[in-house]
Amino acid sequence: MFIKLRKGQSTLEYALVIAAVVAALVMMQIYLKRGLSGRFKASTDDIGEQFDPQKFTSSYTTTSEGATTETVSGGVTRSEVSTDEETQVTGDETLDAWDDSEDLYTGSW
Repeated sequence: MFIKLRKGQSTLEYALVIAAVVAALVMMQIYLKRGLSGRFKASTDDIGEQFDPQKFTSSYTTTSEGATTETVSGGVTRSEVSTDEETQVTGDETLDAWDDSEDLYTGSW
């Protein structure tokens, strides 16, 4: 009869140990997230300067030319390209230099 009680006791002990481990992992979750985000930030910093939309300007002109023929027959409209469409893009892009005195990473994590 004592053997059956010991089986129940050991099962309860295993359940408590598993619950303690799960609780510890849940409590450590915030520290794990911070550690991973720190590693990712360090990796991106090693790559180089990141894109900043405030430092980037562009000016483009897009011109498209082409011809289509549309025919209506029996309430159905049919479009057909009669000449190849040609698209031309002209313009420029500029990227201002980084200023070392600026704080590139503002905000909270």
